[in-house]
Amino acid sequence: MSEVASIAAALFRHVPHGKRVLVAIAGAPGSGKSTLAAALADALAAGGHSAATVPMDGFHYDDAVLGRLGLASRKGAPETFDFAGFESLLARLKRGDADVAVPLFDRSMELSRTAAAIVPEGTRFVLVEGNYLLLDEAPWSTLRPLFDFALFLDVPRDELERRLLQRWVDHGRADGPAWVASNDMPNVDRVLAKRLPASLVVHSEVRDAA
Repeated sequence: MSEVASIAAALFRHVPHGKRVLVAIAGAPGSGKSTLAAALADALAAGGHSAATVPMDGFHYDDAVLGRLGLASRKGAPETFDFAGFESLLARLKRGDADVAVPLFDRSMELSRTAAAIVPEGTRFVLVEGNYLLLDEAPWSTLRPLFDFALFLDVPRDELERRLLQRWVDHGRADGPAWVASNDMPNVDRVLAKRLPASLVVHSEVRDAA
C-alpha cells in the first residue's frame, strides 16, 4: 500500500461517518504539505469521496500591511497571518452547511487573491494545509479542536533547509540564502519546537518541498 493510500485508510478508521471532515496537514516550511494535500485529495476522489484543499497561505498579510506593522522581514511567521480571518473560515468549513469561498496566495505576485476558490457544500473531506495548524502557541493552539484528523509531516531540519534554499533558487530570488537564514529557518525551528499532538506523524526525507 502506498503512503497516500495508508493515510487515506487511517482517515477512514478515525473520522466520523456521513459528515464533513476537516483534516489538518501541518509541518514546517518545505516539508511537502501542499504536495501531500493534492495527492491525498486525488486519492480520495479516485475512491469516490469528494475532497478539497485549502491552503492557510491565503491569509498572509499584504506586504503593505507588513510594512506598517514592522514585520516585512518576518513574512511567513505566525504573526504575519490574519489568524482571526482564518479561524472564522475554518469554523464555516467545519459546519459544512453552505458553499464557502476561500482565498489563495499567488506566489508569482506575492499577494492573496480573495474568493479565488470555492469549497462546495457537499464536499466530504476538506484538507487544510499550513505551517502553524498544530503550533502550540496562542492563539494558534485553539485551532486543534476544529480538526477531525491532524497530520504532521516530520522532515529533518537539514533537509528542510536544503529544500528552502532550492525553492528560492527556482524562484530566481538573489537573496535566497540570506532569507532562508534570517526568516525561513527561524519559522522552521518554531514549528519543530512547539507542536501539538497529531493523529498521524508522517516521517519523510525525500518528499519534494511545497
